Amino acid sequence: MNGTEFTPLAGLAGGLLIGLASAALLLVNGRIAGVSGILGRSFFPDSGDFGWRIAFLAGLPLGAWITGQLAPATTALAITPSLPLLVAAGLLVGVGTQVGSGCTSGHGVCGIGRGSPRSIAATAIFMATAIATTFVARHLVGGA
Repeated sequence: MNGTEFTPLAGLAGGLLIGLASAALLLVNGRIAGVSGILGRSFFPDSGDFGWRIAFLAGLPLGAWITGQLAPATTALAITPSLPLLVAAGLLVGVGTQVGSGCTSGHGVCGIGRGSPRSIAATAIFMATAIATTFVARHLVGGA
């Protein structure tokens, strides 16, 4: 899989699962499923707040691993072997979540679902930046 194949059913299933998990967290815990906020607040959690945060964060790679075991073709992606590039990308994402007061999961999934104008604006900026970055990487810099 090269990452550009059109897979509407897999996308629909993934979107439904993300939506259900986000809704469940909001209904059960009254919390927004924003990964950057969950991670950041797990370092200094409120009383009784640590367990669900760690379970949520552990479930992210665990869910990906289980999916890879059950349906290996869905997870066949190539990630750059360049450690400096991966570190730079991770740092940029971290800075972006701080500047944007949240991440794509918090704003894009939960915020838009709640009709938050701030989240709608943030998601529009995320998408515009992603489109511009992809264009530059694929057409101007010469990436794949």
